[in-house]
Amino acid sequence: MIVTLFALLAAPAFAADVGFQEVKIANGEEPPLTAGIWYPTNAPAAPHSLGDSTQTVAPNGPVAGRGLPLIVMSHGGGGWYDGHYDTALALAHAGFVVAAVSHAGDTFNDQSRVLQLWRRPAQLHQLVDYMLGEWPSHARLNAARVGAFGFSNGGFTVLVAAGGTPDLSKIAPYCDAHPDHDLCEALKHAGVDLHLRSDIPAGAWIHDPRVKAVVVAAPAFGFAFGRMGLSRVRVPVQLWRAADDRHQPDPYYEEAVRDDLPEAPDYHVVANAGHYDFLPPCNARLSKKMPDVCNSQPGFDRAAFHEQFNADVVRFFEAKLR
Repeated sequence: MIVTLFALLAAPAFAADVGFQEVKIANGEEPPLTAGIWYPTNAPAAPHSLGDSTQTVAPNGPVAGRGLPLIVMSHGGGGWYDGHYDTALALAHAGFVVAAVSHAGDTFNDQSRVLQLWRRPAQLHQLVDYMLGEWPSHARLNAARVGAFGFSNGGFTVLVAAGGTPDLSKIAPYCDAHPDHDLCEALKHAGVDLHLRSDIPAGAWIHDPRVKAVVVAAPAFGFAFGRMGLSRVRVPVQLWRAADDRHQPDPYYEEAVRDDLPEAPDYHVVANAGHYDFLPPCNARLSKKMPDVCNSQPGFDRAAFHEQFNADVVRFFEAKLR
């Protein structure tokens, strides 16, 4: 069988292990953004503690392969770059480079700008800029093969990156109609007056045409887009909903996005899953520290779900970022 040069260049790099780096990215007059990067390497990996998880990686090992596809990740509200480390590891083992940013102003230790949602896609755009232009191994990336993954607030973020434009003025009437929903209770508890005019800068919603496919899990503020707001999302979308999501109740989030996308997404509904089941399984220490985030419904096996979830995410990006 004759293997074409194109096929060789497009083939994923199945390196022996996964390398990892933490980097700082210039962020104008603000402190630098922090990001984590997972990638294929042939350096020997070993278990290392990172935050509340233990990951088998080779810190700062050399990157293996060329023409590698890039996936950028956006975490949920109050998270950080390591929030989907198991998915990042699965993608890196499959030959992808994965870069995840901690969204300044919406992390576990800084919620000072959580409703300035336009900051998130701008920061994701900066991450793509850095990876394709400044990362020391950027020459090993294929700039035509860029995808994005986002959960909750991160799902909102990657929809904007893919061309979506939300209307934040929809939040106040939504909360007037549904004051008992988690989002509205959280905003009320934070003292946010939703009826005040939002000070959104001109040109705030940064789209990134370099992003060619997106995976969106439990997107926050799904109702804020509408059909017009999603009309420019023309890249392939894989969309995930937790069937028992009490944090973002159906049909105002995933279903709203599904109905308003111009092309039908690759849609998955996970039976018995809750909102936070899209996060990796927790160890005993984290489960004790954050039971609301870590505890699944009785009978739901988060570890088994993540094996399937990660495999489906990998297959989607392999198919769409050729």
